[in-house]
Order: sequence, then C-alpha cells, then structure tokens
Amino acid sequence: MPTDWKLKGHLLGQCSCDWGCPCNANARPTKGYCNGGYVWHVTEGQFGGVKLDGVTFALIGHSPGPLHEGNVTWRPIVDERANPPQRAAILKLLEGKEGGPWEIFAAIAGKVLEPVFAPFEVAIAGLHSTARAGEALEVELADLTNPVTNEVEHLQLRKPTGFTSLWADLGKTRRFKLATEDLSFDESGQYGEYAEFDYAASRT
Repeated sequence: MPTDWKLKGHLLGQCSCDWGCPCNANARPTKGYCNGGYVWHVTEGQFGGVKLDGVTFALIGHSPGPLHEGNVTWRPIVDERANPPQRAAILKLLEGKEGGPWEIFAAIAGKVLEPVFAPFEVAIAGLHSTARAGEALEVELADLTNPVTNEVEHLQLRKPTGFTSLWADLGKTRRFKLATEDLSFDESGQYGEYAEFDYAASRT
C-alpha cells in the first residue's frame, strides 16, 4: 500500500530562463537548456508517521533541452540536521514513487546524483526569501523592477493545473549558485518564484 503522507510549506523556484519562465507556458527554455530547481521548506508534514516539520530540501538539475524531453540530471540536497528517519522519508519522496511533484521529476530524469547533506539556512519573506545549504547551494530571490521607472512590478502566475504549486509570485534571482561535485553552475540574475505548497498522498 502507498505510504500516507502530507506536506505543506514554502517553495522557492529558480532557473536559468528569463523572467516568467517559458516552462510555465510549455515553451522552450530561454537558453536552450535549463539549470534550475526548487527548495521546499516544510512547515508542517509527515511521511508514514515521521514528522517533517522544519525540514528543508532541494532538487536542483540540469536539462540539456526542454524539461519534458527528459534526460535531466538531478542533485538532491537535504538538510544535514534532519535525523535518519527524516532523511529516509525525504529521499523516498524524491524517488517519485509516492506521488507528489517528484513523480514528474523522476519521470524526466536521465540521472540522479548522490544526495548532498548540508546545513540549510532559510529565511522566508516572499520574493525576498533566501536559502543556503552550506557551500552547495545559494538562492536569493528578488522583486522584478520596471526597466524604465525602476519601480517594483507585482506579477503572479495562477495555474490550477500546476503540479508544484497552484500559484506563484514571479520575480528573479539575485543569486542562484550550485556548487557540487559533478554538477555546478551560476545562473544568478535570472528567473525566480515564490509560492506555497500543500501536497498529500493520492487516495486513489
């Protein structure tokens, strides 16, 4: 039987595309490839009875073309302060066999690298949120500004069919850097988004 689980919390998304992210409209990535991923900060959750409140983890990857074409290389990053049962629960979810958005990420994977365990530092403040996992990952979101007036532009995506979230505040990254063995890049200054997530195991 599938494991009973439920997670809710804050979601930081970032990638190498221009603001708005073509993937949101099923279009090709700005640069032809995609370097990007998500950081999930769980405020309330459990997996098979294992409490996951306060746990942060990320899935960052490189796609040589549009994500839907597959062959994506993924790097899981999990807060090293998670205890062994929590680590096991997160890695199980990331396998994609328990549903949630990770089922789709697993379906387009060409390779999944070994997980990195690093101390996450997270500050949630909408499009001013930041997340850092030791020396492995650094994310800093920022508002979009009008190129003429330099005033902040408030843009939000509503996507009832979205699988990571049903809405997202659209912005950019001030910093987005991944520095891990076999996968590293710096895509600072490109697309960023903030959202909230609320997932649960399928009951069907």
